[in-house]
Formats: sequence, C-alpha cells, structure tokens
Amino acid sequence: MKRSTRIALTVLLTGLAIAYLVWKVDIHETVDTLLDADPWWFALAVGIMIGTALPMALRWQWLMRAQRMEERFWWLTRAYFVSYTASQVLPTSIGGDASRVYETARRHPGRTADVTAIILLERGLGGAGTVLLGAIGFLLALGTYDVSAYLWLEGAFVLGTIVLMFLFFARSARPLLARMQPLLRRFRVDRPLRAFYEGVHHFRGHVRLLVAVFVFTTAIQAVRVLSIWAAGRAVGIELGPRIYHVMGPLFFLVLLVPFTLNGIAVREAFFVSFLGSVGVPADTAFAAGFLFFLVTTLLALPGAIILLYEGIRGRSRPHLEHG
Repeated sequence: MKRSTRIALTVLLTGLAIAYLVWKVDIHETVDTLLDADPWWFALAVGIMIGTALPMALRWQWLMRAQRMEERFWWLTRAYFVSYTASQVLPTSIGGDASRVYETARRHPGRTADVTAIILLERGLGGAGTVLLGAIGFLLALGTYDVSAYLWLEGAFVLGTIVLMFLFFARSARPLLARMQPLLRRFRVDRPLRAFYEGVHHFRGHVRLLVAVFVFTTAIQAVRVLSIWAAGRAVGIELGPRIYHVMGPLFFLVLLVPFTLNGIAVREAFFVSFLGSVGVPADTAFAAGFLFFLVTTLLALPGAIILLYEGIRGRSRPHLEHG
C-alpha cells in the first residue's frame, strides 16, 4: 500500500473517531472524573501490563528455539520493552514488531526472514488466542449483557484467523498460493514473501509447541484484560471482570488495525461505544479509555529508560553475544 494512501486512511479513521467522541462526550465531566481517579487501581493496571511482558518474552524464546536460534530471555524481555517504546510513535503494535525484527535480525545475520516469520507467527497466535478468549467471554456474557452488536466484529476476526491458518499451514493451500506467484514476481516481492512463508510453514512440524504457545498466549491475554478492568475501576466503573473479557479481546484486535497512530481516538471511541452498550455514561467510558492510554504510555517507559541507559553507557546494541 502506498504511503500516501495509508496516511489518508489513518487521518480518515482518526477523524471519524474524534467526531464520534465530540458528539458523545462532555470534556468537563471527563476531566472531573479523571481528577477523581483512584491511583491504586491505576497502578494495578500499569503493573499488569508491565508484568505480562515477561511471559510474552518467554513465548518468543520458545519459538526462536524451534528455528535453532538461541537468545537470552532477558535480552528478549529488553527487546519487548523497547518495542513498546517504538509503538508509541509508529502505527499500532506493528511498529513495535518492526523494531523487534530489526534488532533481532542484526543479532542473527542472514535469518531476517525467519525472524520476521517468528515474530508475525507470535502475533498471529496472540490474535488467535485473543479471538478464543473473546468467544469465551461472549458465552459468559449471554443472558447478562446485551452486546450482540459486536458479534459481527468477533465473527470477522474468527473468519480471518481461520483463513490465515489455512493459508500458512495447509498443504492444500500451496497450489492456490502458487497461482499468485506471477503477480508477486511482477512487484518483486515473491522471494521475500516465499522466505517468510517457509519460515512460518516450518512450524507445521511443531504442533505440540504451537498448541502450548496458543494456550499460554490465551492465558496471558486473559490476565492483560484485567488491566482494562482496573482502569475502569479507577474511574468508578463498578462492572466485574467478566464483561471486560468480552470487551478486552475485541479491543486488542481493533488496535492491530494498521491505520491508527498508537490507537489515538480509536481506543477511546471503542471504550465509549462498547461500555455505553452496557449502561456506562459516555464521559466515564471516555475517561477509562484515556486512563488506559496512560497505562500503555507508561508501558513504554521501561524501554525508554533502557535506551537512555544504553546511550549513556555508549553501548552498541544489538551485539553478537549469545548465551
């Protein structure tokens, strides 16, 4: 996609979200709500998000070992935090993934395609786990909350996940992909995409690992959703965690759309829309969304501190040292 087209879509999506918020929200009420927010609930939300970076780094390490790339757990944790910092200025979480690809590929010369495949596979398994968690959340919400309008969105993500799994892991999909090769060759992207496909397809022989990572990821996402619940409690939303296990997975998936700048306005609009469907006032819902924005901003702080420390120490990162 051309850069100008992506910028136009980003501006359009952000503009629509801002217009929706202006229509629904009283900014003065929101400011009062934020000023009265409970700092302990907010601290819990931040702690949950920072703490879950560690098991996510462990998940990444497992996938790298399957491709015979050894990497230290603490370096992978560092790379995760630095990627959160990068995602504050690059489009959605994809910008953070690009940061991880760049740093890891420099530590493993000649393995860029494999590194990219691993990180995107990790992202894909995260999305699949999030979809499963959302489906479980909907089952838990039946008869308690009226969120049927979001079933279509959940269904679209489920369908997309099934299609991607078929394309990358089913042998019967290879003839279909082969038909696309002349078109890809015309745009001179056939070789890197083939290398990427082979890198992902390699994991077809690691079914037990993929299942373990998928279950592990679903559990991580279930914990991360509690950070949204804590942000809601900080501004006085008395809903229990169950509804957030419906909202949270959809929210995380929406933020993967690569046409937003760190989810600005889109995040808050989603909070207002979803929480409004279960009776939360728009001003309070907006305050919860803004507070969660602060949570994700603070999530970038450890990475910023790491980069500052390395800059002061004059380290040349990454270096070819493993263990």
